[in-house]
Amino acid sequence: MPPADAFRFQARIRPRARSGHVGGTWGPDGVLLVTVDAPAVDGKANLAVIKALADALGVPRRSLTIVGGERSRNKVLELADPPSDFTTRLERLLAN
Repeated sequence: MPPADAFRFQARIRPRARSGHVGGTWGPDGVLLVTVDAPAVDGKANLAVIKALADALGVPRRSLTIVGGERSRNKVLELADPPSDFTTRLERLLAN
């Protein structure tokens, strides 16, 4: 169970992309799409996802954790102590 001040959200990952990008949606549920140029080998793509999301959301990397789907393209991420405008930031990324 996540801490009371944590926020969980889903993301769909595309490893080995030509370039990295955070934004847009994937699938009928409108899950956040994250593309990274790192391969899905030895956790390299997971590290790239954390870095890309932290940069895009303007939060520290240490506050983001993959809590589900570590070996899947479908991930559940948890942001500890989200900023007050986090939902606005996330909605902006989903709209891109």
